[in-house]
Amino acid sequence: MAEAKITVYGADWCPDCRRSKKFLLDNAIPFTWLDTDADKDAEEFVKQKNNGKRIIPTIMFEDGSFLVEPSNAALAEKLGLQIQA
Repeated sequence: MAEAKITVYGADWCPDCRRSKKFLLDNAIPFTWLDTDADKDAEEFVKQKNNGKRIIPTIMFEDGSFLVEPSNAALAEKLGLQIQA
């Protein structure tokens, strides 16, 4: 599997953001973290992708697709990972 270029837009206070980051780290998937609290451009990007709403995590992929508040299973499917129930 080729390394995915992934950007995670989120905030440290967000439990779903922490879960998504942990999932990526646990599976050795490289990603860039952009804190929407500290980076106003990142916050605006999230709002553009989510019809004006600041919904995090918003996770962007190299192919231009994105997932919003994905479950670990949805992330695994997008990344082509096998996961056990």
